[in-house]
Amino acid sequence: MAEVLLQELSNQDIDWMLDVGIKVEIEPGTVLIQQGQPLDALHILLHGALTVSVSQSDENPLGRAFAALEGGTLPGREIARLSSGEMVGEIPFVDAYLPATTVTATTKSSVLTIKQSHLKRKLQQDLSFAAHLYRASAVLLAHRLEQMMRQLGNSTVVLSQSQLREALIIFAELDDSDIDWLIAVGRVEQFATNSVLIRSGRPIESLHILLDGIVGLNAAEADSNPLAQAFSNLEDSRNQPIEKEFARMSRGDILGETPFIDAQTPAITVKALRDSRVLSIPRWRLSAKLLHDVGFAARFYRVLAIILADKQQGIVQRLGYGRVTYSTGKSLEESYANELNTNFLAQLALAGARFEWMLKRIRVE
Repeated sequence: MAEVLLQELSNQDIDWMLDVGIKVEIEPGTVLIQQGQPLDALHILLHGALTVSVSQSDENPLGRAFAALEGGTLPGREIARLSSGEMVGEIPFVDAYLPATTVTATTKSSVLTIKQSHLKRKLQQDLSFAAHLYRASAVLLAHRLEQMMRQLGNSTVVLSQSQLREALIIFAELDDSDIDWLIAVGRVEQFATNSVLIRSGRPIESLHILLDGIVGLNAAEADSNPLAQAFSNLEDSRNQPIEKEFARMSRGDILGETPFIDAQTPAITVKALRDSRVLSIPRWRLSAKLLHDVGFAARFYRVLAIILADKQQGIVQRLGYGRVTYSTGKSLEESYANELNTNFLAQLALAGARFEWMLKRIRVE
């Protein structure tokens, strides 16, 4: 993953990190990040290897099932391994969660440590740096999420469902001018029940914002030839791999964001579960906007990084780290209603107001 930072960061970005960062040598077994403990720095792995693990609770049925299948014990389940070029500790800069994993050095390693106070100030003052770092974070988080899913197995793909509504994230983070632009360049499309919005293995041509309706995300239960899958007839069920629904999305959620952080074709099929309406923004228009509007790019990539960080948190929480969302079936908002702070509630109100404003604008135009 070393190439990700070199591809996404500029020379000025790297020089600034070297100026404010501290290079630290750590021995095997050193805990760089402790699960549940606040972070005060971002770490970039320069050399060596790290392992990401999650402690599990005896009360979690899924955690017990994994331990029984693997013949192991519950504490310290490894869910990912990191190599040179990875960043750890980036989630607090894009989200409010405490770390839900422990990061430990498996070999003698060197890391560049940048204090949170320095990084937050830089992100606020330098939009170009913010756009580059948020995009790099999103790319690395997407890769880590994919690695975690491979580690856990295809049968656990359901765990990738996010904890927070994407509508809250999107419309709380974007500016009014950003939403104006999306409305101006987008087109409203109708999808009848059972029609396909995004086909597994096919290129994604638009970013979709779901205005009304419900769509299901489906993944193949077994590996299949991606080329044969892409060219198979939608109407011929004999050519289709068996797919299983693992998540549903509703008004305010976004679809088709993958091409902006990853060149791979999507491994999921998105199908309308009832008549649905979306605002579709052509991929080429959004790509051009991201290149020429650094402020929009910083906000857009921050949104993607938050969504991916949230999905990662969703996996480790459902594996049993001090949470009850899996065993009780409650949403994050229901389970932690008493923990919602004033800022979160303000964001919720702002996001709702902006989404309703978007709907009114679209109806008028």
